[in-house]
Amino acid sequence: MAEKHLTPEDLAERVGVPVSTVYQWNSRGGGPRFMRVGRYVRYKIADVSAWEESLYAEQAS
Repeated sequence: MAEKHLTPEDLAERVGVPVSTVYQWNSRGGGPRFMRVGRYVRYKIADVSAWEESLYAEQAS
């Protein structure tokens, strides 16, 4: 079975930001890697998870 891909709306709900923020990430950078399927934007769950992990701040010693 193929992996499910997230829509911009799914991603916005997952991370708790407005959909407009997700589209800004797509145009300016800063969000997870995405792909275009025709005129639609989709995100692999593995790419979103990797992006989320990269956002964790390092603990100060």
